[in-house]
Amino acid sequence: MTGPGRPDGGSHPLDDPVGSALRGPHAHFAEHRGRILRYPPDVTPWVALPDRPGAADWADAAALAGPGGLVTVTAFTEPPPDDWEVVFHAEGVQLVDAGVDAAPYPEAVRLGPADVPEMLDLVARTRPGPFESRTIELGAYLGVRRDGVLVAMAGERLRPPGWSEISGVCTDESVRGQGLAGGLVRAVAHEIRERGDTPFLHAAASNTNAVRLYESLGFALRRHTPFLSAIVPQDLPVRVPGTVRGEVREPATR
Repeated sequence: MTGPGRPDGGSHPLDDPVGSALRGPHAHFAEHRGRILRYPPDVTPWVALPDRPGAADWADAAALAGPGGLVTVTAFTEPPPDDWEVVFHAEGVQLVDAGVDAAPYPEAVRLGPADVPEMLDLVARTRPGPFESRTIELGAYLGVRRDGVLVAMAGERLRPPGWSEISGVCTDESVRGQGLAGGLVRAVAHEIRERGDTPFLHAAASNTNAVRLYESLGFALRRHTPFLSAIVPQDLPVRVPGTVRGEVREPATR
């Protein structure tokens, strides 16, 4: 059985981690139109496209995002239409647990909704990748405080069946080189394993320091994968979000 987004077709869940998560453990977050799935933008910007999206699929993605909206994808095979503005495009790597020495980290504290303003501030200073006001709802987040100030964190994002992505890994410049990122990644991996899932993560291929750290912790390269963000043209017909099952409806005529 297949749902909206990329059909399963027997492929590995990590071949389409966004779609696999939104058809599986994160289905309660899913907004959809046609074959397109996405998270609410204040949760995370990821959108799932079919393996080979056609014009109708891009139109549905545009309807979900709205004119001037952002569509962020990974594991895509086709470029967006010519009139879309690509604002980010990078090659990435997907790494999977290949013997991570996962263990609790004594200095780690669990972060919750009350910590989100500090988490957003840390993200703004360190730029680890997309992290929004509701990203914390996707899974457990752990952090380290020094003198009461949040200086490092890591947590969970995409949840394909049987897997959980470690994400939001960041450390304030003032405490880098002290092993906080590695300790938090190992601690999050421990929590993921405790519930029976397998940790994985993504990184920019150009971020060689991060890739080396993850490999030293016991992660191994599974595949290369591109990341892309593009803006929907402003002059597309205006469509507004509906309120039922994440569908999108045309505005009523007057």
